[in-house]
Amino acid sequence: MTAIDVVIMAAGKGTRMKSRLPKVLHRLGGRPLLQHVIDSVAALHVRRIVVITGNGAEQVEAAVAGWPAADGKAETVFVRQEPQLGTGHAVQQVVPVLPDDGTTLILNGDVPLIAAATLQSLVERSAGKRLALLTVDIPDPTGYGRVLRAGEAVRAIVEHKDASEEQRRIREVYTGFMAVPNASLKRWLAGLSNDNAQGEYYLTGIVELAVKEGAEVTAVKAPDQVQVDGVNSPIQLADLERAFQLRQARELMEAGVRLADPARFDLRGRLECAQDVEIDVNCVFEGRVSLGEGVKIGANCVIANASIAAGAVIHPFTFIDGERSGARVGEGALVGPFARLRPGADLGPEVHVGNFVEIKNSTLGRGAKANHLAYLGDATVGERVNYGAGAITANYDGANKHRTVIEDDVHIGSNCVLVAPVTIGRGGTVGGGSTITKDTAPGTLAVARGKQASIANWQRPKKAGK
Repeated sequence: MTAIDVVIMAAGKGTRMKSRLPKVLHRLGGRPLLQHVIDSVAALHVRRIVVITGNGAEQVEAAVAGWPAADGKAETVFVRQEPQLGTGHAVQQVVPVLPDDGTTLILNGDVPLIAAATLQSLVERSAGKRLALLTVDIPDPTGYGRVLRAGEAVRAIVEHKDASEEQRRIREVYTGFMAVPNASLKRWLAGLSNDNAQGEYYLTGIVELAVKEGAEVTAVKAPDQVQVDGVNSPIQLADLERAFQLRQARELMEAGVRLADPARFDLRGRLECAQDVEIDVNCVFEGRVSLGEGVKIGANCVIANASIAAGAVIHPFTFIDGERSGARVGEGALVGPFARLRPGADLGPEVHVGNFVEIKNSTLGRGAKANHLAYLGDATVGERVNYGAGAITANYDGANKHRTVIEDDVHIGSNCVLVAPVTIGRGGTVGGGSTITKDTAPGTLAVARGKQASIANWQRPKKAGK
């Protein structure tokens, strides 16, 4: 096989998106459309990726430069199409950075679900010596370039606006993807004309030039339409999002995951599941998430960048986002409903975190419990600790964060404030309503609140005139 250079067209305005954001940066499955396309070629071990920008060029180029580079990812360079005079004109801008040897694979930046295997088939059909087109049969080909054949050979691509009524009845259409030898591509690009209804240079014109030259033109059909569907409007983006999510849901179910309803499931990153995982409806997974054996996820949960160990149960309406530092839930832990785990939350085995409890940058030892209306920030919590309702760690002094240490077997009463830095000794108890500002010794009861007073026969103030 010859070297492969990838050209991705990403210069369009995307007028029908009705957005200031360049079309190729709109998100599908949590990632920009263009990122999907770039990721799809990773398995092909390409020599170079050339992204053609135009509308919002600086924004697109900055976004691509900021995406994480995969191992072995090819060099990415940019060329600009200004003004924008058609798809052929776009690829003409690539000629100065395109080597004479190798094969060019031309893709569209707004067609995000193309599979690497399909692209590999296209490159193999080209074999460094012929023009290979990716086509697909669709029920309603309106707006697409029709494939004109003589037997199996491709003779031309005619744009919808230029097609006759008979040609418009053809259902095989060109997808915008092709593989072509570099040297031939450069020669054919130089011969393109804009003598058509739009006054533009169509890339499809190279098919006619190749045929006139006697070069072989062939086609590979995409196995399904969703791989080659593009995005031109918010409606199309939403339709493709559902198709993408259903594809992911089916892959998970085929691997043994039980989804209550695959139509109400969203994966916007990577999800790894062990055996016997159950996921209820309307759950969203983002970033990198792993679920251990027998994990149960309740309805309406949002989980991002987290590791949840075997046997854990995440009750409905729980929000977990570990961001860069990650969040971890130990074996057999119970979390929620309506709980929030933030970055650095690390729950040990059999921990219970209940409704309206927020945990950030804190570790909880085996069997610790914080069941109601509580906050733990920058804390180290020992085993079997019982953390009462309404209790908080006051970890921020207005300038710096400080740590709270709660040792094993401590009981923290309801409505307590632990002012960090502070350590509550092993086996100790903090009385309800206390504000603790100093370390406590192991096994002690600490109470820090005003003495209760009762005033007999006291009456509330009354409004004047009553």
